[in-house]
Amino acid sequence: MSGLTRRHFGLLLGASASSLALPTYLRAQEKPRVVVIGGGPGGATVAKYVARDSAGAIDVTLINETETFTTCFFSNLYLGDFQSFDDITHDYDKLVSNYGIKKITGRAASVDREAKTVTLADGSTVPYDRLVLAPGIDIIYDSVPGYSQEAAQIAPHAWKAGPQTQLLKEKLDAVEDGQNIVMVAPPNPFRCPPGPYERISMFAHVLKKKGFTRSKIFVLDYKESFSKQALFTEGWEAHYPGMVEWYGPDVHGGVKSVDAAAGTVETDLDVFEGALLNIIPSQRAGAIAVDAGVTNEAGWVPIDENSMRSKVDDSIFVLGDASVAGDMPKSAFSANSQAKVAAINIRADLTDARAFPARYSNTCWSLIETNDGVKVGAQYEPKDGKIAAVETFISQPGEDADLRKATYEESVGWYAGIVEDVFG
Repeated sequence: MSGLTRRHFGLLLGASASSLALPTYLRAQEKPRVVVIGGGPGGATVAKYVARDSAGAIDVTLINETETFTTCFFSNLYLGDFQSFDDITHDYDKLVSNYGIKKITGRAASVDREAKTVTLADGSTVPYDRLVLAPGIDIIYDSVPGYSQEAAQIAPHAWKAGPQTQLLKEKLDAVEDGQNIVMVAPPNPFRCPPGPYERISMFAHVLKKKGFTRSKIFVLDYKESFSKQALFTEGWEAHYPGMVEWYGPDVHGGVKSVDAAAGTVETDLDVFEGALLNIIPSQRAGAIAVDAGVTNEAGWVPIDENSMRSKVDDSIFVLGDASVAGDMPKSAFSANSQAKVAAINIRADLTDARAFPARYSNTCWSLIETNDGVKVGAQYEPKDGKIAAVETFISQPGEDADLRKATYEESVGWYAGIVEDVFG
């Protein structure tokens, strides 16, 4: 898929050589300016909805490090051979051509809140009247003893989709019968609470499909329990009997060290060996949120529950995984829902548009085995100073095969729908 085309780049910077030589991407103008950092389900959605619903009254610029976006959501299905890598990779062409959004491919290096400018890695600056931060997560590598950014090239985390996802797939496909997989699952809070356990299911699916009977998957968890635990445990026992062994901290006693080169994870209980190590460390908000000075001591961004506005700076909105969003999990569905609330409030700030009471929603689907899908979700409203769940639902153990198949098909339909909503 193509990213920023030559034509779009020309539209962004101007065709003349003199305009290319100027130090800023945006020049003096009458329209209010919205700059969005991060082109995922939060950032791309808010850029689209502000640009579309303001009917050209607001100038919108979207900054993303890469020309295309690979979704972390549904990346587990790529590992399990239910999706191709192209299926989960998307470009921004329609956002540029259909809504007049200016797309900058580059890294946002810093934010000057007083001057209201974003400085890019190349030194150029972009002014804003409202700034949206949707940077996703950063990995805290040393939260797992012995792990590092270098070790991730051997023992991938794949919790930021792209090359890491492809590396994990290569290593999964190279596992031979009798060789083991070891996952270190992260502590709360982290991106996509059911994600590690769906990934374990996809690992097991691939091994089972190959006819492997001697390989095991060991899960060393920092948590005492996890999302949809009863559903995953039931599914592992039904589809992959004896293959998956999950250990909470009360059993393994703590992860003492990871040796990526040796393929070992040492705990108080034992030293676990794997041909594939999948190490998922602690996480925090993306670096640009830290630079902007809007994160708390834990590394996440507190927001106003009515608008997704930063509690530190009224001109900054924060979406998705980087935010402290009350009862809402860090998920693509959440980010997309939050973006629509933010878009309404941004337009109300900058135009004569009306703001409406915030309503949020989320559903997280997981695939355990072919046509065996489960889900959890809720509706949310501002309440008691946070985004609170007001109505919840979850799949139940023992559901019949037809319902589980329908749940999986629902997830496929949702993916197609959210991709169109975000990038279309």
